[in-house]
Amino acid sequence: MISQFFIRRPIFATVISIVIVIGGLVALRALPVARYPEISPPTISVTAVYPGADARTVAETVAATIEKEVNGVEGMIYMSSVCGNDGSMSLTVTFEPGTDLDIANVLVQNRVAVAQARLPEEVKRQGVTVKKKSTDVVMYVAFYAADGRLDDAFLSNYVTLRVRDEVARVRGVGDVGIFGAGEYSMRIWLDPQRLRALDLSGADVIAAIRAQNVQVAAGRVGATPAPVGTAFEFVLSTQGRLVETSEFENIVVRATPDGRLIRVRDVARVELGAEFYRFTSRFNGKPSTTLAVYQVPGSNLIDVADGTREKLEELKSAFPSGMDYEVVFDSTDVINASIKEVIGTLIATRIVVRTGIVRTMGLGAMVMLAGALAICAAVALDLNSVIPLTIAVGLNLVGFGLLFPQAMAGGLSCAAERAGAASSLLGFAPQ
Repeated sequence: MISQFFIRRPIFATVISIVIVIGGLVALRALPVARYPEISPPTISVTAVYPGADARTVAETVAATIEKEVNGVEGMIYMSSVCGNDGSMSLTVTFEPGTDLDIANVLVQNRVAVAQARLPEEVKRQGVTVKKKSTDVVMYVAFYAADGRLDDAFLSNYVTLRVRDEVARVRGVGDVGIFGAGEYSMRIWLDPQRLRALDLSGADVIAAIRAQNVQVAAGRVGATPAPVGTAFEFVLSTQGRLVETSEFENIVVRATPDGRLIRVRDVARVELGAEFYRFTSRFNGKPSTTLAVYQVPGSNLIDVADGTREKLEELKSAFPSGMDYEVVFDSTDVINASIKEVIGTLIATRIVVRTGIVRTMGLGAMVMLAGALAICAAVALDLNSVIPLTIAVGLNLVGFGLLFPQAMAGGLSCAAERAGAASSLLGFAPQ
């Protein structure tokens, strides 16, 4: 047997063990930490909004137009879109595993740019977004007021302005979604009866607001070339976009032939409200805003979750009085629990191995581990592959270690009997 060959030649076995250990130490410095293939296919997300449109209209005018151009992009497996009655459209393009996401993002962006010319004007004004984004949510975070003094509009506006951008800069975060009232917006509620009485339509009011709520570059006075003797140059500054409710109320919609002005306040009610009213977020019955964090395909899920938690703790010190947050869902809880169980199993295995063979095979574990490293380097595996290989060999050593002391004891007694017989034949008296 092979074992008998090495038992009868201890010097040769020692040299082989030393060579294995040296090879393992050399391989340890060269092995990569991880070399896992991407199991889940990478995805690119395309989103657009058609204000006021229903799901069928969005599907026919927006989704169909974009899908026609995106279909057949290099490396694509399939794509799926979802259209809502709130005018939203979300298209997810799935690529083959191993596809470079940066290249895929550029390819999809180029296809979408071709389709934008045929999209409705309202959609182009809102913009079409193309992002590297996983469809799985890393965590949901609820922002709320413990005393209930802050309403959902304030919470949503604060999270949008002060929290969202900070979390989006965390390494590995692909997108950050907000479920709530959105940012503060100037809401203009039209009165249909007043519009009919004044022979106006909603399009007339919208056109007037767009024409008068603009940022104008007024230019300069006295800039070169200027007449001789001009001593000063002045930069003109005009009123920009409207901010106050009264400013929107005073927008002129139409001037009648008799000189009267019809303003927005004559046909509508203007108020500072929320951007959306289709979402409602509650945490323990209190108004809240929910933050959804998505990862970049291929990023480390645990690193994304830990980085997000650290960033939230950093931002918490600047929260308004009474505002707090809580992570209501974290997809890494199961992963962390599994890692703890694996660590506990490794510790238990190490204890069993050491208690079973420490007296007879103190160097066996080291040689085993070094050999596992050398094998992984030879077959182009990563450092993480040593773990299952080591456990498998270690379990074999556990069983061998439990039997080895008994075998050693039997072998030593047999050797003592043979030594006694040999000494009696040679005439030596046993000591």
